[in-house]
Amino acid sequence: MFDKKNVRVEMHGLVALVTLDRPPVNALDRLTRYELIEVFDEISQRDDVRAAVLTGAGKSFCAGADLKDRPDADKPGDFLQHNRATRETGNAIKECAKPVVAAVNGAALGAGLGLMAACDIYYASENAVFGMPEINVGLAGGASMLHALFGRSTTRRMFFTGVRLSAAELKERSVIEEVTTADALIPTAMEVAQEIAQKAPLAIAYAKQAATMVENMPQRDAYRLEQNYTMALSKTEDAQEARRAFLEKRAPVFKGR
Repeated sequence: MFDKKNVRVEMHGLVALVTLDRPPVNALDRLTRYELIEVFDEISQRDDVRAAVLTGAGKSFCAGADLKDRPDADKPGDFLQHNRATRETGNAIKECAKPVVAAVNGAALGAGLGLMAACDIYYASENAVFGMPEINVGLAGGASMLHALFGRSTTRRMFFTGVRLSAAELKERSVIEEVTTADALIPTAMEVAQEIAQKAPLAIAYAKQAATMVENMPQRDAYRLEQNYTMALSKTEDAQEARRAFLEKRAPVFKGR
């Protein structure tokens, strides 16, 4: 039940506030990666959680991978285990059955930017910065997630130079929803998460699956997939309740079936 060393979880009604808490900059080590995987896998299967907000304690969202925790090149299998855990951390967030809102309160760098990219909706404080500085430490990685966020030219500039973008720049590029003060960030992210949590849970589950799967599909196939989800959803009790409540001008009562 959300009992972790480097990841804190607080329940606010039906919303889980997930906070990276590994001072001083929430760098990802092996333990933190596995804790994040466990937390988001649990969120996926808990009926009392319908949305989540991911943020970082202190002044950083996540300043990337902990270079002191890099795998041992001389130990067979160590790099493969490290790389698999890195991928699966993002996958646990991206494939979480519940929508995840990123509340980026400071630096989101390297693997930290990857955590943000795996979320569904992005908010940031005015002091947040974003970058993929692997090139500065002789590494490489992250071009695919940068392409999804920034497009070709900016991706290559960030990837080749390690340049950091501000929250204001990302808002101007329509990458993030809103830039807030530091104090307003969590309340703003929680507000949209709470709004999501009031929707029919089955509808949100189908919508999350569809949104995740269609990102890299041809439009023709993606639309067919979404139509199949709509047909399946329309047969549920919650969909019938939603229609009745709309016609009767009352709040729906969803049962998750």
